[in-house]
Amino acid sequence: MGLLAAPLCLHADDAPLAHRIVRVTLDGTGIQATSGRLLLFATQADAARKAAKDNKVDAVDTNPFQPKAVSIAARDVSWIAPGQSLDIDTDGEAFPEGFSALPPGDYLVQAVLDVGHDYNYLGRHEGDVLSDVVPVKLTPGGALPTLKLNHVVPARDPWQLPPSAPQAVRDALPEAREHAHAEIMQSPALTAFAGHPLSIRAWVVTPPGYDAKGSTRYPTVYVTHGFGGSFDRYAGTIATVWSAMKNKDMPPMIWVLLDESGPTGTHEFADSVNNGPWGQALTTEYIPWLEGRYRMDGKPNGRFLNGHSSGGWATLWLQTRYPKVFGGTWSTSPDPSDFHDFTGIDLYANGANAYKKADGTVNPLVRDKGKVIATFETFAKMERVIGPYGGQLASFEWVFSPRGQDGRPQPMFNRDTGAVDPAVATYWRDHFNIAQRLRTRWPELKPDLDGKIHLIVGTADTFYLDGPAKLLKDTLDGLHAKSDIRFIPGRTHFDLYLEGDDRQALLKKIAWEMYEVARPGQGRK
Repeated sequence: MGLLAAPLCLHADDAPLAHRIVRVTLDGTGIQATSGRLLLFATQADAARKAAKDNKVDAVDTNPFQPKAVSIAARDVSWIAPGQSLDIDTDGEAFPEGFSALPPGDYLVQAVLDVGHDYNYLGRHEGDVLSDVVPVKLTPGGALPTLKLNHVVPARDPWQLPPSAPQAVRDALPEAREHAHAEIMQSPALTAFAGHPLSIRAWVVTPPGYDAKGSTRYPTVYVTHGFGGSFDRYAGTIATVWSAMKNKDMPPMIWVLLDESGPTGTHEFADSVNNGPWGQALTTEYIPWLEGRYRMDGKPNGRFLNGHSSGGWATLWLQTRYPKVFGGTWSTSPDPSDFHDFTGIDLYANGANAYKKADGTVNPLVRDKGKVIATFETFAKMERVIGPYGGQLASFEWVFSPRGQDGRPQPMFNRDTGAVDPAVATYWRDHFNIAQRLRTRWPELKPDLDGKIHLIVGTADTFYLDGPAKLLKDTLDGLHAKSDIRFIPGRTHFDLYLEGDDRQALLKKIAWEMYEVARPGQGRK
């Protein structure tokens, strides 16, 4: 067990330590009154400094690959004005344990007021208010210093590339921006569902030589991002796609980079009772609207789908739900397509439990190089402390679950015990289990779907997504369907597209495979 998950420290008389209370003040200089969810992060100072560049720690935050390395405490704040203070009990809502369980020593702490209640999805972003990173020495019974919320996170530049972006992408971005167009359409169907305006957003990237008044039409690729992506995080993809087409490493096509993010996580373009009719709006409103504005093929064998992770599930779902609209999906490392293996959990087993297997062992969720580094229970309980909206597991429920009496989706599993709700699991099966849909509707689907499913996943997928992919392949093989399911030996969730030094080698191959469908005989020689 990691240091931050150590047993509760006791006094000599074996009485538990008193709760650690931390006072937080909103700076009175230029910061407006606000509300949100107050999060307090603490981590061991020495370990954090060793992991940081130049031993300088600019932020204390969660790390999905070391989920217990940072302790988190939280509370909701209904209102706080400049100069006002409030207290947070770090042994109330806390992960992995209350702060009184932390061993004495040197720590770094930071407070964040999550004004949008969406930290689980976006992390700290525009409008959130932060404190400085403050060093503290924890001693038995010692008080923690007051933290001052004094920094407002500025708006993010949508053209800002992450530090990991290759130089070639950086060099290509200025020219690529000239060929990327933000296309935002208010959806009548979504607006009617929500009772307020809702829009579909995408970046449309046109190929070299594109002439809006010309006669040449182009195949179109509809791409959607994975969990954590958004409309303002597509700069790298725009630069990559444009430069690859310019260098003839990819064929000339129009790329539509869809935003599937929302207040509850990723809506995945599913027609959900909680999020709304996103698939219907995309296929009956947005795509026809785009095809009236761009020189697109405008027919099924010229419309293709691609996405990774949650975007992989979304594109696999769109292809199987709307097979007459699209000419094929190339879905990579998709979220579970058969809920008999929901990252290793059979949701339909008698007494199914998200936290433990039938033999009592834990259900893993994240692995790296064969080593389990996080369990399903760890992620569920960390997500619950950070907040009720936008987390990966809650996002699944907003897409897949029936609506409860409180207006929120019914939980698929109990967050305390891990017990799966059989009625909710049945609803998931009947409405969003892709393999089940194929098994029960194949005669109806076959004429428009056969041969259109392409799925690629690594055998060492970080989130165990090769398991449900195997079940989907078994289903398709059992139906004698034409399909293309590829398992790349040793590849994880994050290096699937890599070959040599080319981080997007797989995307280039996929693009040529799509082009061969749209323009037979004109593919790459």
